[in-house]
Amino acid sequence: MSTTETTASGIGPVEGAGASAYTVDNPAPLIEPPRKRTKKSPKSTRGNFEMAAWLFMRLSGVVLVVLVIGHLLIQLVLDGGVSKIGFAFVAGRWASPFWQVWDLLMLWLAMLHGANGLRTVINDYAERPNTRLWLKGLLYTATVFTILLGTLVIFTFDPNIR
Repeated sequence: MSTTETTASGIGPVEGAGASAYTVDNPAPLIEPPRKRTKKSPKSTRGNFEMAAWLFMRLSGVVLVVLVIGHLLIQLVLDGGVSKIGFAFVAGRWASPFWQVWDLLMLWLAMLHGANGLRTVINDYAERPNTRLWLKGLLYTATVFTILLGTLVIFTFDPNIR
C-alpha cells in the first residue's frame, strides 16, 4: 500500500508511523469512556451549561489574575508591606466604595471559579450518582455560605466597633 492510498475505512495512513500504522486488519485499540451512558442519562442537556462554565473559568481566571496581582502590588508593595496591615488599614480601605467593590469582585470570582473547578472534579471522579449529589450539595452550600458571609462583612464593616 502506498502512502497516498486510503484504507477501506477511509482513514489514510498515520504519518511517521511506518509499518505500525493502523489498518483495517490492525485497528487502533478501543478506549472505554470513564462512565458509560445509560438509558437514564440525558442526551445533551448539559452541553450549553458546560460551554458556559468552561468560558467562565477562562474569563474569571484572567480577571482574577488582574485583581489579585493588582491587590498584591497596591496593598503590599506600594503601601508599605505586610507590617502596615491591621484593623485601621482595613477600615481605611473599606471606607472607599472602590475597595469594597474590588474585594467583593475578588471574593465572588474566586469562590465561583473554585466551586466550578471542584464541580468538574466531582463530576469526573465521583462514580455513584448519589455520591455526586451529596458532594455537589456540600460544595454549593459552602460556596453560597462563604459568598453571603463575605459580602455581609464587606458591606456591614464598622470601623467604630468596640
